[in-house]
Amino acid sequence: MKKSIELSANIEALFGTRDENLHVLEDGLNINIDLRSDHIELEGAPRDVARAEQLFADYDQLRRTGYQFQNGDLNSMLRVLVTDPNVTLRGLAEAGRQRSFGRRTVQPKSPNQRRYLEAIEQHDMVFGVGPAGTGKTYLAVAMAISALLNKQVNRIILARPAVEAGERLGFLPGTLQEKIDPYLRPLYDALFDMLDPERVERYLEKNVIEIAPIAFMRGRTLNDSFVILDEAQNTTSEQMKMFVTRLGFNSKAVITGDITQIDLPNARRSGLLEAIDILKGVNGLTFVHFDETDVVRHHLVQRIIRAYDEHRVRLAEQQMSLIETKPAAGENGQTKTANGANRNEGEGHPVAGSEGTSVSMEQQPQARN
Repeated sequence: MKKSIELSANIEALFGTRDENLHVLEDGLNINIDLRSDHIELEGAPRDVARAEQLFADYDQLRRTGYQFQNGDLNSMLRVLVTDPNVTLRGLAEAGRQRSFGRRTVQPKSPNQRRYLEAIEQHDMVFGVGPAGTGKTYLAVAMAISALLNKQVNRIILARPAVEAGERLGFLPGTLQEKIDPYLRPLYDALFDMLDPERVERYLEKNVIEIAPIAFMRGRTLNDSFVILDEAQNTTSEQMKMFVTRLGFNSKAVITGDITQIDLPNARRSGLLEAIDILKGVNGLTFVHFDETDVVRHHLVQRIIRAYDEHRVRLAEQQMSLIETKPAAGENGQTKTANGANRNEGEGHPVAGSEGTSVSMEQQPQARN
């Protein structure tokens, strides 16, 4: 099917740098887009062409109503749109407009990020699990700020385990706040990115935004709060149970973590891993899993994460093959040999008998002189 669309004023911004947005549409919708001097020709399956036509109409309508696309937002929206036939450009833009993120406009840059934001809106407790750079913490802070500015909650509480990444910094000087600040720096970065520094400092002074060390949260009930637990893979089982039971009335909790970067000492089991196993069937909470395709940092980060994942799979396969090749213990302390014969500890090597059975060297009759 072919369809011709007239070029409207200022539609060139939709094309992107070196037509990169058009390439996203061509690859995602399986259509061909041909630019002419005064119109665009679309060719492909009727359903795909209709979706592309709707996209151009939505873009023109949004532009006429004064909607401004920030750097990279349009490309991110298109990548989400081509993966979900039920999503429209206008719907994505208006959903972002309904949320107030301070001085920033935050748009999901992948289908999983979109599901993450929707899950936070629809559930009181959300676990965001995935590799570094997928926006788990940043989007959680954005939703917390949105809830605070829209008066859905009265305060934001940020928590993070005080566990170093592979090294021990020793005693840190200063007050309790100064001691835990280095561990909470990623959360501070997100706050200062979305709110004016003076506003952040004012909120911190008035405890509207509270930094709460997870070690001192026992016994508290957190009402009218948006609570974020970052780096949850470094919580112990006891800490995780304690945190998820702090939730009070009219509150939300978002727990984020990367199960491939556990820094707990003495090989202790991660509280996040245990929570995934225990809470996966509980109504009212949900899990959103990210992968390397959701990474929004440098494109090298995606390839690095993929390489580590493939390396981990290879190690697991090697360990399984070693386990399978180990001799399996038989009954009465006997050991199975390669041909299936049993051999007791301390006995000689088995040899095949006349009937296909195995007997040890000690059991063979001695030859007569």
